[in-house]
Amino acid sequence: MSEYERSRTMPALPEVVFDQACDLKRLDSWLPRDLHVKPDDPPAVTVHEDSTGEDAQALVRAEKDQMRMEWGTRADGRYAGWLQVAGIDSGASEVTVHLSFFEGSHAPEDSVIEKALDQSLERLAEQVRLHAESAG
Repeated sequence: MSEYERSRTMPALPEVVFDQACDLKRLDSWLPRDLHVKPDDPPAVTVHEDSTGEDAQALVRAEKDQMRMEWGTRADGRYAGWLQVAGIDSGASEVTVHLSFFEGSHAPEDSVIEKALDQSLERLAEQVRLHAESAG
């Protein structure tokens, strides 16, 4: 099993960050660019990967009271992940994303995953910033 984790501080309340991160209609705006999520019958979703042209059946669950979102493939158990939002001082938040690729899965190279996590958190921070500007 391979595991990866990244965190980033964002200047917004945890509820705001969580709502932006877990909106199924907006996941594509911060996920890696080659992944596209289509809600089926939530928590069921279909994830399309441009690089392979394949669709994967997955589950996505968001627990607002815990500020946590979890996901993973349904049929083959290739990967799973979670996102956790925690409040920190002065109205800011820390967002942590964790990915697990299980034995038998063909995970991308470590550097590719690490870069995708960093870029995804950067795009989420930008989405949160834009939301705050439009609300304020």
